[in-house]
Amino acid sequence: MPDFKKYFIIPAEPEEVYAGLTFKPTIELWTGSPAVFTPEAGTEFSLWDESIEGKNLEFEQGKMIRQQWYFGEASEDSIVTLKLHPHKKGTSLEVQHTNIPEEAYEDIVDGWHNVYMRDLIQFYTE
Repeated sequence: MPDFKKYFIIPAEPEEVYAGLTFKPTIELWTGSPAVFTPEAGTEFSLWDESIEGKNLEFEQGKMIRQQWYFGEASEDSIVTLKLHPHKKGTSLEVQHTNIPEEAYEDIVDGWHNVYMRDLIQFYTE
């Protein structure tokens, strides 16, 4: 199963971006839809009207979020790691998504670029 890795520049400080990725009311603001999210390891979450569902695995305040994303009957866990690095323009957000099912790969990569990151960047730009 293929992996995806890319860096995105977010025009906000790492602590602000971390809050935007972990605080349910802020998640709902930038996604524009209800979210189920508690920033605690072992809790399940859903975003964009359940189009993304999974389990929170690990949090490092202001620096890293690790999640398992669910893909039906996938044979291996699909793990998303978001690392926040200080950058001269705000935050360099490193996205590493492993074990993406072949049949979902193009949609997932498109989603990272044209939904998830687009909406997050717009939220901090406006």
